[in-house]
Amino acid sequence: MITRWNYPTSMTAGEGAIETVATSCESLGIQHPLLVTDPGIMALPVCQQLITFCQQAGLALGVFSHVKGNPTGENVQLGVDAYKSGNHDGIIAFGGGSALDCAKAIALIAGQTESLWAFEDVGDNWTKAIAEYIAPVIAIPTTAGTGSEVGRASVITDEDARQKKIIFHPLMLPKQVILDPDVTVGLPPHITAATGMDALSHSFEALCAPGYHPMAEGIALEGIRLVKECLPTHMPMAGTKWPECKCWWHPAWGRRLSRKDWVLCTHWRTHWARCMTNIMGS
Repeated sequence: MITRWNYPTSMTAGEGAIETVATSCESLGIQHPLLVTDPGIMALPVCQQLITFCQQAGLALGVFSHVKGNPTGENVQLGVDAYKSGNHDGIIAFGGGSALDCAKAIALIAGQTESLWAFEDVGDNWTKAIAEYIAPVIAIPTTAGTGSEVGRASVITDEDARQKKIIFHPLMLPKQVILDPDVTVGLPPHITAATGMDALSHSFEALCAPGYHPMAEGIALEGIRLVKECLPTHMPMAGTKWPECKCWWHPAWGRRLSRKDWVLCTHWRTHWARCMTNIMGS
């Protein structure tokens, strides 16, 4: 069964939902999309299926797959170059949180004159962007964890400053999201575990954060319950599709909860550690 809802992002969810990607492009007026993904996803059969769906629909699809596990400013700039040289008019973001974050950053700055770091989430930096030049994004997550598909920001590593920076604009929110459990086939077990714990941390932190937000607290509790129910059940079958589509809802809810404006030190310490690992290894 395929269902649709808005909160506020338009969602298409269910087994086989990935086949509706051309319809999503059509509804947004996208004829020349750039597919943004990472090398690991690019090598999977499901990525080739997605490319085939687009080509069969007559879309002039380009592909950019140079995205690191924690995307850097250089990754984003290379993606912008690919977007401009291919004369693209929208982005299909396909992958985990890194690919989605990189895709949203590309969409933000491809039409701007300011650099990426000019839109760091500090003060009212986001108002520097020319809104009508922000490209539309269709997000298709391949992990049930980060919730980047319903986020208005990207976490990008500034290698020169040795910092992870949040790039923000309200219109970075993807226009449409496609949630399909079939794309989890082939996902390594450690990725399944790590992204599941990421979803849990978003929900737990929102529940513990100060401030009154009854909707956030209710969603946090349900997100925690879903992770508890789904993750241990699915781990023995990691690499196959998630048994029920509801396992996909908790990352999206968890990302929404991050708008309660507090993230605990446990979460940020992992960001710092991954950032330093990338930098020292490069």
